[in-house]
Amino acid sequence: MTRDYRRGMQFLADARKRLDMVAKRLKLDPGLLDKLKFPKRSLIVSIPVKMDNGRLKIFTGYRVQHNVDRGPAKGGIRYHPEVTLEEVTALAMLMTWKCAVVNIPYGGAKGGVYCDPQKMSRGELERLTRRFTYEIMMMIGPERDIPAPDVYTNPQTMSWMMDTYSMHQGFSVPGVVTGKPVDLGGSKGRLEATGRGVMFVTREGLKHLGLSLKGATIAIQGFGNVGSVSANLLHEEGARIVGLSDISGGLFDPEGIDIPSLLAHVKRNRQGLIKGFKGPGFISDFRRANEKLFGLKVDVLIPAALENQITEENAQSIKAKMITEAANGPITPGADKVLAKKKIFVIPDILANAGGVVVSYFEWVQDTQALFWKEKEVNQRLEEIMTAAFYDVLRTAQRHRVDMRMAAYMLAVSRVAEATRLRGIYP
Repeated sequence: MTRDYRRGMQFLADARKRLDMVAKRLKLDPGLLDKLKFPKRSLIVSIPVKMDNGRLKIFTGYRVQHNVDRGPAKGGIRYHPEVTLEEVTALAMLMTWKCAVVNIPYGGAKGGVYCDPQKMSRGELERLTRRFTYEIMMMIGPERDIPAPDVYTNPQTMSWMMDTYSMHQGFSVPGVVTGKPVDLGGSKGRLEATGRGVMFVTREGLKHLGLSLKGATIAIQGFGNVGSVSANLLHEEGARIVGLSDISGGLFDPEGIDIPSLLAHVKRNRQGLIKGFKGPGFISDFRRANEKLFGLKVDVLIPAALENQITEENAQSIKAKMITEAANGPITPGADKVLAKKKIFVIPDILANAGGVVVSYFEWVQDTQALFWKEKEVNQRLEEIMTAAFYDVLRTAQRHRVDMRMAAYMLAVSRVAEATRLRGIYP
């Protein structure tokens, strides 16, 4: 495997560029700005894993804690063949802002392992996860840093992490990770939380534009956990999903894709992909499918894949009235300017996809109290927080006459900066 380090470096540069822009508007102290630009702590580890063929293979893993001034660090673990330290650092910074914008008491962190999980067996993934957990154990814990699932990790991954950590403590510590199965102290509603949060803010965004979610036309890039849950919940609310794509291609139907049937197909598909679904308008070429998806004339476009998908070049072809960023950093700063000129209403990632970390917070609270909530209660509390956060950001945008991204960052950065100011610098 070979990595394109430029992508992660550009992603981090973009994250810091946005922070500079926010700091200028907030008139942030230069020293405080420097503190927020760089992570508190970064760890690079070598992970020796015995593969199924008996050979020893060394993987590289990362854990970055960006800021802990508002509470313990929080952030996912991703397994991906493009993971770099720079990418993980940028994502940790985004987690800091995400937690602050929805006003939960966490700081930001992120982790990753450079690997191709789709080419690894379950046993190899378990051994990788357990050794990675051991290597980063000095950083994580219920009061320090609480990992969660991210790209190509899932509740099973978190189960292995929780068990490994607990074995070294000598007792069960369910609060060390979130996104676990319910039987191990996970929260009901956690698996759907990010997608449900996307649905809530999309609904409120359409209301702001004078539109209804019922009957709205929607295109979604990415059909993993977030994209598929978002599609299903939006479909249940009466929206029409007219286009969606994943790495195997794209599906297009102006009458609306049969989402329940597609979900059943993806579940049966060994690779979990949309290819092979017997529906109209399938395009097998990934790039061509995304070009068509981004050019659809729809009410809402939801990028739910990886970062830097909407660029200054392809933003010119976007015809959606609104974009909900279900993925982390899917729009580049250059594309932001193009979309602003086109007057496309953008709900930024640090708000739009914060549902996962909100319910992760609920899970952590339930674990520490050993008192668990019903799914209806979880979903209701999630709706309250996501809706309140949307209108906090909207009011900030209207007050300062800025777009939603700038407003979300201004709100988040000001909250973190104030916490830092109140705590002071030790010693």
